Amino acid sequence: MDVVILVGRILFVILFLGSALGHLTKTSDLAAYARSKGVPSPRAATQASGVLMLVGALLLVLGIWADLGALLLFLFLLPTAFQMHPFWTERSAGTREQERVHFLKDLALAGAALMLFALFASEGEGIGLMLTGPLF
Repeated sequence: MDVVILVGRILFVILFLGSALGHLTKTSDLAAYARSKGVPSPRAATQASGVLMLVGALLLVLGIWADLGALLLFLFLLPTAFQMHPFWTERSAGTREQERVHFLKDLALAGAALMLFALFASEGEGIGLMLTGPLF
């Protein structure tokens, strides 16, 4: 099962590593999008969220305090769902549906990250292919 968990960790973080790279290399473009969504200090928020995703994903995939990595991703995802994808405010049916899908995706990923946090925090010592045990 250790290999299955490792493969799951790798597959789970691919999205976050790609997004973090985009946040850190295309900051101006993503900050403009964040500004359009009413994010305060959009440039700083874009950079901070990129670092948060990068650190969380690396901790999780490398198995270094994987519980902390999962928690960081959860802390990124939950507010992002509400701030960046408020589908209930959209007037256009097409845009509303796209934002609803993104909102639900972020909530589902937040739920998965929260479950990973609980798994690693409670069973971390018993899960193989990790570089450290849990932090919490």
